[in-house]
Amino acid sequence: GSSLLTGPEGLMAKERENLKRLKCLRRYRQRYGVEALLHRQLKERRMLASDSAAQQAHTTRSSQRCLAFVDDVRCSNQSLPMTRHCLTHICQDTNQTLFKLCQGSEEVPCNRPVPMSLSEDPCCPLHLRLPPQMYVPEQGLAVPEELEAAPTDLYLSAAELQPTESLPLEFSD
Repeated sequence: GSSLLTGPEGLMAKERENLKRLKCLRRYRQRYGVEALLHRQLKERRMLASDSAAQQAHTTRSSQRCLAFVDDVRCSNQSLPMTRHCLTHICQDTNQTLFKLCQGSEEVPCNRPVPMSLSEDPCCPLHLRLPPQMYVPEQGLAVPEELEAAPTDLYLSAAELQPTESLPLEFSD
């Protein structure tokens, strides 16, 4: 094996080709010389760029305010993550698809932003439509007169329910 790697003096063409492949496989995915130096420099630049970008994103994110204007005054609320608007003005962003304005009712119109759910027309808690009542009480039930006129002497008073003597803690059968 080691004599094959020393040089191609006495090798045939097929053996030389196999030797080239073997050498290529030995250094497969390994960088040597200038290539290794450039790769290490690229990795360092990427790390510095990502660290500074993360720090910069964190500082700008903490001070990011809503871009909406109300009566020529910029909104002072903090924007939602990954957006440029606050919760009140999120529907002004035409590209967002997570919020929709509540339609309200005919008597009371509403323009509060509501998160989209599985329903087609989401509503705020004030305009939420409840499902129809499932239980309908029967109207025809009448209480017999004999139960209404039950004597009151059958019931015990609170004083009669109190035990008069103390019972032992252990009971025997």
